[in-house]
Amino acid sequence: MSTSSKTAAPHPGRSRFTVQGWLSLVLTVVSVLVLIGGVTVALLLNRTASVSNELLDHIAPARVEAYRLQTALLDQETGLRGYVATGDRTFLTPFTEGTRSEPQAAHAIRTLVRGRTQQAADVDAIEEAADHWRRTYARPAIDRVTEGAPRSGDLEDVKRGKEDFDQLRTLFAAQNQHLTDIRNHGRAEIDRVRALRNIILSSMLAVFLLTCLLLAVLLRRLVTGPLQTLRSAARRVAAGDFGHHISASGPADIQALAKDVEAMRGKVVAALATAEARGDALARQAAELDVQTRELRRSNSELEQFAYVASHDLQEPLRKVASFCQMLERRYADKLDDRGRQYIDFAVDGAKRMQILINDLLTFSRVGRMGDAQVLHRLDSVLDKALTNLASTLEETQARIHRPEQLPEIVGDPTLLTMLWQNLLGNSVKFREAGRAPDIRITCEPQPGEDAGTWLLSVTDNGIGIPEEFTEKVFVIFQRLHGRDSYTGTGIGLALCKKIVEFHGGKIWIDAAHTDGTRLCFTLPTTPPQTTGTPAAALQGAPA
Repeated sequence: MSTSSKTAAPHPGRSRFTVQGWLSLVLTVVSVLVLIGGVTVALLLNRTASVSNELLDHIAPARVEAYRLQTALLDQETGLRGYVATGDRTFLTPFTEGTRSEPQAAHAIRTLVRGRTQQAADVDAIEEAADHWRRTYARPAIDRVTEGAPRSGDLEDVKRGKEDFDQLRTLFAAQNQHLTDIRNHGRAEIDRVRALRNIILSSMLAVFLLTCLLLAVLLRRLVTGPLQTLRSAARRVAAGDFGHHISASGPADIQALAKDVEAMRGKVVAALATAEARGDALARQAAELDVQTRELRRSNSELEQFAYVASHDLQEPLRKVASFCQMLERRYADKLDDRGRQYIDFAVDGAKRMQILINDLLTFSRVGRMGDAQVLHRLDSVLDKALTNLASTLEETQARIHRPEQLPEIVGDPTLLTMLWQNLLGNSVKFREAGRAPDIRITCEPQPGEDAGTWLLSVTDNGIGIPEEFTEKVFVIFQRLHGRDSYTGTGIGLALCKKIVEFHGGKIWIDAAHTDGTRLCFTLPTTPPQTTGTPAAALQGAPA
């Protein structure tokens, strides 16, 4: 590991906000500016619409009605001149129509320019001048003309009428000019509002672009930069420099992330140190296990040699001792007293019991060591073989066996399982109560939950039972609860059963809660674990 390196401390002002806080602040300012700009643009658009509507709905129609009013008065003047010059009343038609359309046009103008004093005054002035012209000149002139007899009229009168109508023309020009001024002012207002709107929209666009630039800078300085620093530090640690200190910089949340990563680095360093220490310990343990494995193999080889000696070399002298003692008894029977014959019987019985012990020890040592077969078979078949081996004993004691209609299939060694059933049933018959026929019940049921695939079996009898304080002792080799005078055997039966069950991956125990006799329970998995071919298996197969 390299020595820890520290970077510059983070700027104190950067820890006040998180990334989300900075972004929220910038976006809030931008949102306020956009909102102000939007409201302003909306007001300007409303003003543009208002001015445009005023021009379209009022000023333009008012100009049209002004031309209509002026046309009506011009038609009156033209019709009057034609009637005075010719005396033909048909020339009065424009005059008559003009007098009818004149008030309509004036009323329409007043309605359209309502609220505008100047335009209303223009209409009033034109109407007043037109009424004066008709009253002082037009009507008298019409009355003086005889139909069909034209007359030129008084020159002064005609001149006065022309001057009055010229006054109307002056008023027409003033009215047109005032309406034009309103139109021009409206257009100028629209242009001004549009220009202001464009400026605001351009400003909003500029603010948006500046905001994007500001966000990019903030992301670079507040997010991308600190994250890049954190990433480089993390890669450096991942590359093996576990002593490199990961500094915290940037906004509060990135600083918190960096501190968490630094805390994780500290835990990794501590775990690595622990792992290295454990690795050293495991290496030492592995070396010790190698030594123990070699020693175990050597011991197992010696045990196999012992088993060979026990099965051949030891049994032959025992057979000779028993045979020669029997020959001695037959040959010198007439010369031996009762005490001598008793001594010979003791010697023969001891030799035979020693042979039984040796055979039982060999049987016990071979469990799980001598290449036991692992085949799929039904427990019914091995139970039948055990019952066949015990047939004479069962018949002699009138024992009753209650068994399930069908037992499951498992993978195991049929010979060992036959020995298991034979020892269990044989014990139930052996340790029966005097004067009471053995009643033996066999049960089998599957295990639920995590033990699925395992069968729970039990053998229950009505014999003498086993006290609770001896429920563990009976599974120890050569442990006897009764004297040889009461019950025969070497005390290896249940120890052998325990070893057979454990070899098949199960466990065996005595149900202490059962009081009327003995209930012995054991489990057998459908498929036992593989234990052959390993030093552990060889150890399991060694004599206890």
